[in-house]
Formats: sequence, C-alpha cells, structure tokens
Amino acid sequence: MSLYEQLAERLKTHIRQGLYTPGQKVPSVRRYSTQQQASAASVVAAYRLLEAQGWLEAKPQSGYYVRRPDSLPPQATQTCDEVVPCQVSVSGLAVRLYHQRDGLITLGAAVPHADLLPVRDLREATHRAMRRAPDAGSRYSFPPGEKSLRLQIARRAAEAGCALDPEDIQVTCGAQEAVHLALRATTRPGDVVAIESPAYFGTLQAIESMGLQALEVPCDGDGISLEALALALERWPVKAVLVVANFSNPSGSLMPDARKRELVKMLAAREIPLIEDDVYGELAHARARPHAAKAYDSTGNVLYCGSFSKTLAPGARVGWLVPGRWGQAVSMLKYVSSMATATLPQLALAEYLASGRYERHLARMCRTVESNLLRAQTLIAGHFPHGTRVSRPQGGFLLWVQMPPDCDAMALYQAAINEGISISPGPLFSPQEKFRNCFRLSVALPWDGRVEQALARLGALVEHGKVRSPG
Repeated sequence: MSLYEQLAERLKTHIRQGLYTPGQKVPSVRRYSTQQQASAASVVAAYRLLEAQGWLEAKPQSGYYVRRPDSLPPQATQTCDEVVPCQVSVSGLAVRLYHQRDGLITLGAAVPHADLLPVRDLREATHRAMRRAPDAGSRYSFPPGEKSLRLQIARRAAEAGCALDPEDIQVTCGAQEAVHLALRATTRPGDVVAIESPAYFGTLQAIESMGLQALEVPCDGDGISLEALALALERWPVKAVLVVANFSNPSGSLMPDARKRELVKMLAAREIPLIEDDVYGELAHARARPHAAKAYDSTGNVLYCGSFSKTLAPGARVGWLVPGRWGQAVSMLKYVSSMATATLPQLALAEYLASGRYERHLARMCRTVESNLLRAQTLIAGHFPHGTRVSRPQGGFLLWVQMPPDCDAMALYQAAINEGISISPGPLFSPQEKFRNCFRLSVALPWDGRVEQALARLGALVEHGKVRSPG
C-alpha cells in the first residue's frame, strides 16, 4: 500500500475500535500529519479516500467527521413466518434468469471480477506446477486429492480455529460439489433439511436435485435463529442442517462465536449433522478471520465445506470437504460421481498458497470490496425511495436490498435487464419464492462510473414506480 492508503487503513481501524464514533470529528490534517509523522498531502489523500469510501464526510470550514449510520439506508430486516417443510423448485427460475449476455453490467452474480484476483501470480504458479509435475494433465487425482493442496488447506484452516489433519480433507470440484456430497452422505430422498432463510439458490438447487424437502428458518444479522431452529427440530424430522455461518449468501450475516458453539452443541446432542459452507470466511473486512462452526466440533458431526472460487480462482473449480464421521461415505460418493478433481488446478493452487502471497492478496481484495460496499450503500441511500433497507455485512462482497413492500424484484430484474444491468431477485433465494421485494447485489468488480450509473438507474426504476407489485 502507498503511504496515504496505510494512513487510511489506520484511521479506519480506529473507527472500528470506537476511538472515533459516528458524527465525531477526526483530527485535523495538521494534527494527524504530526501524529503519524506524515506529510499533510498524504493525510489529505487518506481523508479523501475515506470520504470516497463512505467512512468520512467533509463539512466546509469545519473538517472531516465520521459518517453517521443514518446516512445509509436502514439495515434489512427479516420477518418470522411459520416454519414448515416444503418441496423446492428453483432450478427453472435460476436457469431462466442466469443466461449469459454480452455487455451487461453484472451486479447479480456472486463471482469476483478477474481484476480483483491474482491472475498473473496464479499463471506463474501454474507454470511452476507443470514444471514440477509434467504428468499432471495425464493422471487422475483420486480421492482424497493432492496432498500438497490438502496440507495448505489444513494450514489455512488454523486461521478459522480448526485443527485439521490433511488426511481428513477431501478435495472437490468447488464448494457446490462439497455441499452435494455432504447432503448425499447424510440424507435420503424425501428427508427434511433445515436451511437459513434467505438461502443461496445453489443450495436450493442441490436440495431440489436430490428430492429433499427444505425447512426455511429465519435469519437475522447474527445468522440463523437458534430459537426458531430448536422449535423446528421439535416439530419436524430434520435429517441435516445447512448454514453459511460466516457472511451468509445473500444476507451477509455473521454468526457470533457463542451462537456457533451453541448450534454445534444443539445438533450434536440430537445427532443431526451440521453442513457448514464457509466460502466467504476469508473475506472478513476487519482482517480478523472469524472462526468456523467446525472449530467447536469435537464429535465429527460437522461437515465443513470450502472453496477458492470466491477468493482466488472461480474457473479452477477447486473446493474441499471435511466430512467428519462421514468420511468413508463421502470418499465413495466422490469416486462414483466425478471420480477425481482436476489435477493441475490443485497443484497450481498449492504452489500459489505456498508462495506466501495469499495473505497480501486477501488484504487487498477485502479493502476493495469493503470500499465498494460502502459506496453502493451510499448510492442506494441517495437514489432509492424512502423505506428501502440494505444489509451491513462485515465481510464478503454481497448486499441484500429490501425495497418498500409494494415493489416487485422480478419486475425490477426484467426492467434492469432491458437497461443492460443484471441483479439477483429475491425469489431465487427461497423455495417458496419469498422476498418478492428484495434483491441481491454483488460488488466484487472494478468500481467505475458505469457501476454508479447502474445503481442510480436501478434506484430511478424503483423510485418512479416502474416495478410495483401487481395488485
């Protein structure tokens, strides 16, 4: 980072720690430059950067102040409906909405743009892997996968509070296959799976493809409601629980450690497996990587899924599963379903992780997406109608936007597509097509005028009544 970026990060940390609270004036340029032994020009550049990112606001003839929370839309809320199992049918809708089209400003797909990824470093790591293993493209990497990669995954898992043996890790074709394998190992067609609501539509598609029933349990800013889940477990024969405890997709919720511990304990006592999808865990904005629920598992009851698709290489399709006490079943299912995960991407990722560059990349990517999220929240506050709410994620790169009740996200999706903009409408994230007035945005992309104009245009479509619900 340049000096002014370092100064901005330092002040941002102080704001997070509460040294400067919303509405409070930060030190003057002269005072802060003296404190930090930096030039006034560097401090001005740092303050302007934080202003652009939404952390500070400048007041003429007064100075810079920490931006008040009321300058952003209120946080999205979740109502608690009756929790009842239901069949899932979202694949048709997902396929219809997620068609490819050139020229779209893609704000809907939860896939990081190549400009945010270490493409050059990965290419060099691939070349090194090919030199070390020239036969990589001509041999299968049978379960559990390449040991060099599993060793790196085990080392990374220590940051999440998990003490893993590389032999316990099964390499998969992305986290989606990991979730599929976990569900297949723990359930049978017709079984009930409890999920957080709203839920990632890829999870819903997996449940649908296996003939399972989904039990939607409401979430708040702290993740799945344990009270609602406990009541559901008493009433329904739940065979597995599937959650994204860290920066859930699409809500962005982060489950506190105490709640994770309680969730693991609750399910272990009932011998109900917990499937944890932790694909966003390494994208914490505060730099402290939150623990996984798996960290509190002492009985092998948690099946832990992860991936490099959100942080490094979506196209590599490399993920992993720590199957706990279902290890033998998962190995057999992996072998009969896809036989092996591609060898070269595994070796290339192992090379890259061993290079020591991953932490620096994560820090840079987290700074970018955090800045983009703040900018998007500020634009939504300025362009969307009164009554719009938006999530306040502490990690990841997704925003969950809740429009006024009379707005229709499906109508907004179609109107946005006609304007060359893509979003993910709320009904995708519920087997019962709830969240009709909600949509998901992804900001893992280079921020420019086109993105700002797209968000302003979305707000105009909503503000001017172009997307009202029929009746």
